[in-house]
Amino acid sequence: MDTFTRVKEELAARPKTWLVTGAAGFIGSNIVEALLSLGQRVIGLDNFLTGYPHNLDSVLASVEGANRFTFIEGDIRDIDTCRKACKDVDVVLHQAALGSVPRSINDPLTTHQINADGTLHMLLAAREAKVGRFVFASSSSVYGDHPDLPKVEDVVGTPLSPYAIAKRASEHYAQTFHRHYGLETVGLRYFNVFGRRQDPNGAYAAVIPKWISGMYHGEPCYINGDGKTSRDFCHVSNVVAANILAAVAPSEAAGHVFNIACGEQMTLEELFDAIKSGLKAFRPEVETVRPSYREFRSGDILHSLADTSKARKLLGYVPVTKAREGLVETVQWYVQDLMRKAAS
Repeated sequence: MDTFTRVKEELAARPKTWLVTGAAGFIGSNIVEALLSLGQRVIGLDNFLTGYPHNLDSVLASVEGANRFTFIEGDIRDIDTCRKACKDVDVVLHQAALGSVPRSINDPLTTHQINADGTLHMLLAAREAKVGRFVFASSSSVYGDHPDLPKVEDVVGTPLSPYAIAKRASEHYAQTFHRHYGLETVGLRYFNVFGRRQDPNGAYAAVIPKWISGMYHGEPCYINGDGKTSRDFCHVSNVVAANILAAVAPSEAAGHVFNIACGEQMTLEELFDAIKSGLKAFRPEVETVRPSYREFRSGDILHSLADTSKARKLLGYVPVTKAREGLVETVQWYVQDLMRKAAS
């Protein structure tokens, strides 16, 4: 039996109380759904800045356990809200953040207030509430300009954006809280997460949902740079599994950060072709679609690839969904969602 299957069985037999910050967001809502399906008690915290009520509505409609879910509408920039949310909680899964490198360059202050100050507030509240484990979302952006591939956790470069700086600061704060206060913190450096419920709209939308929506509607799809830029795309199911594993891993995992990815590279041109291939069954006309190219985006790195051996060793993490497999599922989900919206 693999580690994740064993952990799920143990949690189902002995439920915990979990706080998921950013619960109405893309990643947070997928975590809430998984926890409720395992019979856990879940508290969700969100201010709906980038999350949506319909994400939680979708979760509660798809799994049993609405009576085990409590929602708090609030902001992690308010320390009293953080204290209220952490009361009587066993595990905190801290996903609340203001994402996007370009947004952080345009608005560094708000990015810092939410991603750095907000995380500090959550750490303080978790320490005061004597929470057993604090798992938090970091980012592959912390590797900055360091050229080596694959990325290993103890070798980072200079951050290239306010977003990366705030995430790195959060890692330092978490390690300090573990060292000085005994709070068991585990950081997860996500690599280009994608999947169901990721927002395709807005100026800072992630590339995969944006391209799926654009191709489906016959709108232009842009590649920033020459298309040879590569990423380690990671389906959201892997992130869900990593959070649950990190929550119950042995104490030797505390105080560490871990890469969460598939350990595979895909260029933007390969990604474009894979999405187009998945959409052809629903929109045959996408066969002729070609991307438009524009300048590289400020703050972006050229290549990304994760070494996940540390997460495998200390957390028992193994990707449950490979990138191309996840793209097939994601395209199908978005097409069904777009058709549903068109019919309503």
